Amino acid sequence: MKAIVLKEAGSVDNLVYSEIEKPTIENGEVLVRVKAVSINPVDAKTRAGKGVYGRIKNESPLILGWDISGVVEESSNDRFRTGDEVFGMVNFPGHGKAYAEYVAAPANQLALKPTNISFEEAAASTLVALTAYQALVHHAKIKSGQEVLIHAASGGVGHVAVQIAKHLGAKVTGTSSAKNREFVLGLGADAHIDYQGYDWEGAARKYDFVLDTIGGENIDKSLQVTKSGGTIISIPTGLNEEVTSKTASQGVLGYFILVQSSGEDMQAIAALLESGVVKPHVSKIFPFAQMREAHLELETGRTVGKLVLSL
Repeated sequence: MKAIVLKEAGSVDNLVYSEIEKPTIENGEVLVRVKAVSINPVDAKTRAGKGVYGRIKNESPLILGWDISGVVEESSNDRFRTGDEVFGMVNFPGHGKAYAEYVAAPANQLALKPTNISFEEAAASTLVALTAYQALVHHAKIKSGQEVLIHAASGGVGHVAVQIAKHLGAKVTGTSSAKNREFVLGLGADAHIDYQGYDWEGAARKYDFVLDTIGGENIDKSLQVTKSGGTIISIPTGLNEEVTSKTASQGVLGYFILVQSSGEDMQAIAALLESGVVKPHVSKIFPFAQMREAHLELETGRTVGKLVLSL
């Protein structure tokens, strides 16, 4: 089968198209014939030697990617049968091996793809949707009427988080550049903040919960608008101690989370997709042969919604 192998950490030139053996499945797994994959910032970071590279660098062949949708070709479990259309985030933060024509995936990390969305939309609704869902539902336990701030609300995680937070009954404010204001409001956000030049220190509005998808100095901005007793969750990798130390001194609960593969959560997301509560935005679909180009576009940091590759 065709797969994209990372020869060593570095530039997009290290993503090498190769012919390798089709994977075999073990008990509890399914073999998925991949129809679409999506990429995330962690893909580019890992390719460059950061992200989760340290966890998987000794794998051979090393194949990046975690987000898949496709058709079950072989099954060794009771959840799925041959021919089922499925989607999910595979083995994150381990070795997902998604940049390939076939993926051996644990059945308990997948869900049936809703019939009302495409394979491309399904692939776009895995890592980002799981991150948003786990942050808002499991960790923050958002309740109706709470004030919620979503940073980078036009991005991958952000645009799904806005929709889920609204579904949970929150009053949602999303940040983005001015050009993406209407997109963010179109997602259901009640208010929009143009992050360029915004006076965070002088802001009157305070939030019960802040989802920080950016990190760095953005944590300081978030602290200035979080209520005492409120919560900040940060998702960029490597910020755990920084978040905790900066927030604790100001009466705010702040911590880092790393999304985990979960078939149960994928089923909940599938229900939201099927009902139309969540609608993924796919800004561009690349052919599988253009993974390098997709990584370069992702690294511009200007993607609205998600980038997807079709096989």
